[in-house]
Amino acid sequence: MRLQFILLLTLGTVFSASANSDSLMMRHISDHIMMKGKCYDDLRVLCKDIGNRLSASPEAEKAVIWGKKTLEDAGADRVWLQPVSVPHWHRGNERLAFSFEEANGKMSVNMTEVKMTSLGNTVGTDGKMLTAPVIMVNDFDEFAALPRKEVEGKIVYFNYRFRQDLIHTFKGYSDAGPYRWKSPSIASRKGAVAVIIRSVSTGLDDAPHTGSLGYEEGVRPIPAVAIGNTTADMLERKFKKGKVSATIQSDCKMMENKISYNVIGEIKGSEHPEKIVLVCGHLDSWDIGEGAHDDGAGCVQSIEVIRAFKELGIKPKYTIRAVLFMNEENGLKGGYAYADSAKSRHEHHILGIESDAGGFSPRGFSLDMSEEQIAQITAYKKYFEEYGVYNFGERHGGADITPIHRAGMPAAGLLPDVQRYFDLHHTENDVFEKVNHRELKLGAVVMAQLIYLISEHGLVNE
Repeated sequence: MRLQFILLLTLGTVFSASANSDSLMMRHISDHIMMKGKCYDDLRVLCKDIGNRLSASPEAEKAVIWGKKTLEDAGADRVWLQPVSVPHWHRGNERLAFSFEEANGKMSVNMTEVKMTSLGNTVGTDGKMLTAPVIMVNDFDEFAALPRKEVEGKIVYFNYRFRQDLIHTFKGYSDAGPYRWKSPSIASRKGAVAVIIRSVSTGLDDAPHTGSLGYEEGVRPIPAVAIGNTTADMLERKFKKGKVSATIQSDCKMMENKISYNVIGEIKGSEHPEKIVLVCGHLDSWDIGEGAHDDGAGCVQSIEVIRAFKELGIKPKYTIRAVLFMNEENGLKGGYAYADSAKSRHEHHILGIESDAGGFSPRGFSLDMSEEQIAQITAYKKYFEEYGVYNFGERHGGADITPIHRAGMPAAGLLPDVQRYFDLHHTENDVFEKVNHRELKLGAVVMAQLIYLISEHGLVNE
């Protein structure tokens, strides 16, 4: 009994010393990034000197060069480019105008053009004017009830609202997102000639949101555009008074794929270099705005993790790898290319952490892994509470790491405060000025802290 007591006392002292050491290092990491971190300056260069970065664009290629140099300057032991074949979608010129006829038929008003944006990957009108009557439906069930003869030759307006009652806005995005992804195919199957959607947006403004759609195989592609919430509210009122027609004109088209690159930098592990802890964001953005929150923030935070480890002299036991993925927005080709490469090289990733939810104040980590692994990381919650991080209850990772997660890698995602993200997401308003330097740095802090803990203690069942 006395021997057991001494053993337990000794183990308790060791664990206490380890916990104290971890807490101190987490404080060092926080102080260093908050006082000396360069991620905010990096983001300024990415947004202002390069700008938006749609895959296959000249700006995306400039971003690849910038990412490689910035990782090298951050002190990564090794930096390289991984080739990726990416889609090349061209937006070009685009316009949308409405005309209205009151129910009594005595008044017809031609409206001036409204703000709009074509949805990513959509076909256009070949620069020609497409004019047709518009029919409004509020959801898919309402559309499904319409006979084909009421849809043929018409433009369908899906007036589905982003649910404001869902406090976690990513749940609202999952709910409203299908109206962007699926509505062109659903409408085309009944003979519609185009689709307009109410933007997938929490914002009380008139900023239209773009984002990817996907045409079902065998369905005739039709043009698809989005309008902001203010215009959508106006349009809803007009339908109550009479008939609506619209004219769409756009140059959108898909061109031949191009070769681009994932940008990868790493610090080699001191004890287990064959085991990799991944931190990442995506380098591409939509072709409006500057891609500051989506996802310049995740890229510069990932680079900051490498920089902090090197500048603080931390020698991780496991290899720490930062990846700036290409083509998350309209293809996910970078994520698939990385997963394919990891498989062919027999690489062993023990954890991947993705930041792709904006550069707002961090509130937690989503965890998509085994229950034992979730328990281990959740046990670190006590270390993070002083940094405002408390939510470890979500169960998902991130888009770019989904392909390698399916191959067995435990996945995690940084969870920032979610209330403002879908005001800015995929709009012209996603610019550098909308990012707060302290919030951005704090996101880098907690990612570096979690990676430090995993690099010191590993992950159960790794």
